[in-house]
Amino acid sequence: MRWSINLGSIAGTSVRIHLTFVLFLLWIGVSQYRLEGAAAAWDTLAFISLLFFCVVLHEFGHILMARRFGIKTSDVTLFPIGGIANMARIPEKPSQELLVAIAGPTVNLAIAAGLLVALGSTITAEDLVQLDIAGSSLVMRLAAANLILMGFNLIPAFPMDGGRVLRALLAMRMRYTDATRTAATIGQGFAFILGFLGFISNPVLIFIAIFIYIAAGAEADAVSIRDIAHDLTVEDAMITSIVAIPENARIGDAVEHLLNTAMTDFPVVDQSGRPSGIVTRGAIVAALKEHGETFPVINMMGAADAVIREKHNLSKALDVFGTTLSPVLIVTNDAGEVTGLLSRAAINDVAMIRSLRPNWDFHHHTLRDNHRTRAVTPDGIWQFGQRR
Repeated sequence: MRWSINLGSIAGTSVRIHLTFVLFLLWIGVSQYRLEGAAAAWDTLAFISLLFFCVVLHEFGHILMARRFGIKTSDVTLFPIGGIANMARIPEKPSQELLVAIAGPTVNLAIAAGLLVALGSTITAEDLVQLDIAGSSLVMRLAAANLILMGFNLIPAFPMDGGRVLRALLAMRMRYTDATRTAATIGQGFAFILGFLGFISNPVLIFIAIFIYIAAGAEADAVSIRDIAHDLTVEDAMITSIVAIPENARIGDAVEHLLNTAMTDFPVVDQSGRPSGIVTRGAIVAALKEHGETFPVINMMGAADAVIREKHNLSKALDVFGTTLSPVLIVTNDAGEVTGLLSRAAINDVAMIRSLRPNWDFHHHTLRDNHRTRAVTPDGIWQFGQRR
């Protein structure tokens, strides 16, 4: 993810801190220093750092549970609002999603219980409202904060764990798409309640309410698109009017294609039309600036790890997008030759059309006859691996 710092990897999952989180720590530290001095500032920073370490453990509760069901997580990123784990896909069964969703809050409960046992104490209502008082027991504040995190995450609203718990329970009795839509509507209702409380008490709740409302709607839209994608193939959504760049091309050639087409991402192909990699607009511009127009394209292309067959189900493409940083997928035929590109925007477009016109017939046969994939070379044109 852009603007994030990689701290390392745990059990195959990268742990990142977003730049906004670093700025958040600096702002908190400076504010506390001005109000109460250096000791209070360091105490507050220590508390927040330990709290977000608990957030990482919370996310790894989700990650490790998801791994039991064969779901990989490439990275987890810390933001000022919490952590976001980038899972490859949503658990297929409602029972699996339920277990993955409750794993995180269970970790917070276990941390709080462990800290209280270590203290030989219990938490009172007064402890729950003293989290921002520097100098009080750091361990007690951390235990109380974990209980608050658990309770907040169990609010039945996306993207909180409670929203996923609610969706999983509903999905045991209705279609997954309908369950998501119902859970999203309930979540947006809670967002209105939080927004109202924010107006009369803490303005921070207003921003949280806006975030919940938008996230709930986005979750419903994403599941609707996936539901539609189950009935389509990659061939239905792929872009066929593309230019592929051969391995022996130079940056100057790539710049010409960038200027003469509407494309920003180009597949790189070998002599037989099979994918070797992909070059993006950013990579082309950077290579031109640093190396000049004679620099070989093959030396700056990204790996061809985002490849999918045109006959595959479109929902599989969504899963592939969840495991790659590539902005597009390279589409190939059964012979492995490049026949098009697939973007998230293209998937959204066909999903929109299918929702508006359920009987729309997606075919590219006429279009493919007129706009075949082309690989331009100095001495001719490769078209689906055949010389023209």
